[in-house]
Amino acid sequence: MAAEHSKQFWKRSAKLPGSIQPVYGAQHPPLDQRLTKNFIRDRSKVNALPVKGKKTSSFHEFARSTSDAWDIGDDEEEDFPPPSFEALNSKVALATAAQVLENHSKLREKPERSQSVSDDVPTCKVIKSSSEAHISRASSDSLARNPLQKQQSLPLRPIIPLVARISDQNASGMPPMTIRERTRLEKFKQLLSSTNTDLEELRKCSWPGVPREVRPVTWRLLSGYLPPNMERRKLTLQRKREEYFGFIEQYYDSRNDEHHQDTYRQIHIDIPRTNPLIPLFQQPLVQEIFERILFIWAIRHPASGYVQGINDLVTPFFVVFLSEHVEEDVENFAVHSLTEDVLRSIEADSFWCMSKLLDGIQDNYTFAQPGIQKKVKALEELVSRIDDQVHNHFRRYEVEYLQFAFRWMNNLLMRELPLRCTIRLWDTYQAESEGFSHFHLYVCAAFLIKWRKEILDEEDFQGLLMLLQNLPTIHWGNEEIGLLLAEAYRLKYMFADAPNHYRR
Repeated sequence: MAAEHSKQFWKRSAKLPGSIQPVYGAQHPPLDQRLTKNFIRDRSKVNALPVKGKKTSSFHEFARSTSDAWDIGDDEEEDFPPPSFEALNSKVALATAAQVLENHSKLREKPERSQSVSDDVPTCKVIKSSSEAHISRASSDSLARNPLQKQQSLPLRPIIPLVARISDQNASGMPPMTIRERTRLEKFKQLLSSTNTDLEELRKCSWPGVPREVRPVTWRLLSGYLPPNMERRKLTLQRKREEYFGFIEQYYDSRNDEHHQDTYRQIHIDIPRTNPLIPLFQQPLVQEIFERILFIWAIRHPASGYVQGINDLVTPFFVVFLSEHVEEDVENFAVHSLTEDVLRSIEADSFWCMSKLLDGIQDNYTFAQPGIQKKVKALEELVSRIDDQVHNHFRRYEVEYLQFAFRWMNNLLMRELPLRCTIRLWDTYQAESEGFSHFHLYVCAAFLIKWRKEILDEEDFQGLLMLLQNLPTIHWGNEEIGLLLAEAYRLKYMFADAPNHYRR
C-alpha cells in the first residue's frame, strides 16, 4: 500500500526531481526560459502538495530524491498535472476566463483580417537549414489552428530539429564558399598532393578548420594513420584495412563467449543510443559496423576494455569518411547503397583513426578512469583562477565539478554540441599537439565561462546541475566554435606554461 501511494505521489508531483521532464541541450532545443520559469514559479505558489520546504542543497540529497528517475513506467507521455484549484484566487480565475472569452470572440469576429495581416507581414527569422524551415512551417501552422494553445498548456514539449546537417556549418547564413575559403582549399590541395606532405604546415592550415572536400585525407594524415609520403599511402591503406578485417575474422566470433559476453552486451545496448535523433546511425548496417569496431577495439585493449562513451567517439570519423563518397548531407543517406568495398574502407579507417585518438587518452578509460579525475581537478583549479565568482557560486550551492565535467571529459563534449560542431572542433584538436587531452582542458574551461551569466542566474543546486547538463547549443555553428577555440587558445597561452598561475 505504501509503495502504491509513493508511486502515485511521484506521478502527480511534476515539481519533484524524479518526475519526467523535457531534456534540453545539443540534442534537444530549450524551451522559452521566461515562460518556463514563470510557469514553475506560479505552480510553486499554487500547488499544495506535502513537499518538504527545504531545497535540495547537496548532490547526495539530489541523488536520493531522483532515485526513481529510471522507473518511468507508463507515465512517460504525461504532461504537468493540473494545479490544485482549491488554492486559486476566484477573482483571478474569473478575470482570466473573461480575458480568454474576449480574445476568442475577437478572433471569431475578424478571421479574414487576421489572415490578411499575417500574409502581408514578412517573416524576419533566419532559417539555418531546410529541416529547420520545415519545422518552422509546421509550428506556425499549428499555432494558426489554435492560437491559445501556448497559453493553455505551458510548457510546450520542445520540437526536435535534425541536428546532423553537416553542410549547415555557418550559423549566420554565410555563403557556402567565399574567395578566402577557395584560397584555403587550394592551399590544402597543394600540401596534400606534394610528394612528402609537410605535417607542420598542414597543422597550421587545419587549426582554423579543414574544408569538407579534403577533410578525410587530412584527418588520416594528422592522426598518424597515413604516412606523409605520397607513394606509401596506397599500400599503407591496403595493409591496414586487411589487418583490421583479419582481426574481425580472428576475434569477432568470440563475442558470445562467456568472458566476452558482458562487453558485447554493453556495446549492443549502447549503439542504438548513439545520436538517436540522426537517422544515419539508426540504420542496422551502420550499427553492425559500430559493433564490430568497438568490440575489436575492446578485445585489443584489455587494460581498459569497452567503456560507455567510447561509442560516441566513432561517429565523427565515420561521418567524415562517409562524406568522401557522398555529396549530399549524410544524415539521411542510405548506407546500403554503397558498394561493399567502400563500406569496408570506411569501417577500417574509422577503427584505426579512433584507435589513434584513444591511444592518447587511454588513461581516461582504464580502471577508476584516473585521466578524467585529473582533468576535472585541473579544470576546477583553472576556473578558480579565471573566474572566482563562478567558482564560488558552485561552492556556495555545493556543485562539484565532477558532477557535470566528467561527461565533458569522457565524451569530449560530444553530448554538449551538435555533431557538425564536434567535427569542426576536432579539426583543431587534430592540429593541436595533444589536442584531445591537454588542449581539451582549456576548451572545457572556455565552454564553462561562456555560460557565466546563466550559471550565476541559477540559485539552487538542482537548477545549476540541470543547466550544466543541458546547455542550449542546438543552433551553434562554425562561428561559435571559432570563438570558443580562440578563447581556449588564450587560456592555454596564459596558463599552460605557467601552471602555478592556476594553483592556489
